[in-house]
Amino acid sequence: MTINIQQILADHALWIADNSVGTRANLSGASLFGADLSGADLSGASLFGADLSGADLSRANLRHANLSGANLSRANLFYAKLYGADLSGADLSGAILFGADLSGADLSRANLRHANLSGGNLSGAKLYGANLSGANLSRANLFYANLSGAKLSGADLSGASLFGADLSGADLSGANLRHANLYGANLSGADLSRANLSGADLSRADLSRAVMDTPVYQFYLGKYNAVATKDYLRVGCEVHSWDEWLTNYSEYGVSASFSDKEIQDHSRVIKLFYELLCGELT
Repeated sequence: MTINIQQILADHALWIADNSVGTRANLSGASLFGADLSGADLSGASLFGADLSGADLSRANLRHANLSGANLSRANLFYAKLYGADLSGADLSGAILFGADLSGADLSRANLRHANLSGGNLSGAKLYGANLSGANLSRANLFYANLSGAKLSGADLSGASLFGADLSGADLSGANLRHANLYGANLSGADLSRANLSGADLSRADLSRAVMDTPVYQFYLGKYNAVATKDYLRVGCEVHSWDEWLTNYSEYGVSASFSDKEIQDHSRVIKLFYELLCGELT
């Protein structure tokens, strides 16, 4: 059956303005492979199980739309609005979601393998059990997102904000978490083997039962949260290599308004953790 998409969009626009006049778009199960829906307003529409593979949905408004079980593989969702949308069980493998707003969206058990979510807003999104292997999530906002049990092996999360996110039991093996913000994140039982955690903020993160190649120590240095790994030491917002800390700790202490005694006390703690993680000082 031929779908008159323009008529459906026109009726849906009337429904958005006044639901007593227009008709809500119902494209459940529809075949829209490769369709051009760029900039379309399908907010609140039903696209349950629809085939939108390869479709152009760039800058489309899909807020609160039902896309559960839909096929969006290789679809272009560049800067699309998907706030509060239901994408549970959807296939978004290889999709372009650069800069998309997925805040509060339900992506539970969705397939997002090798999807590009760089710079996207996924704050508060439900991603539990989702497959994000090899996905690009660099600089994405995952503030308080639920990623429990998600597959993120080989994913790029560099510079991503995962503040307070639930990553319990997640597979982050081989993931790039360089300079990611994991403050207060739940990483209990997560697999972080071969993950790049260089410069990541793990302050107050729960790492109980997490699988890691090298240990991560969390402690207080004066009034600041400190995180020590084999590669770096973070104290508050200051992140430096061990060589930099050992050479310039007095300068850093002065800039943080520590007293001479505090600087000396802290230097001993820094050297202690260096030797614990990297071996004896020469």
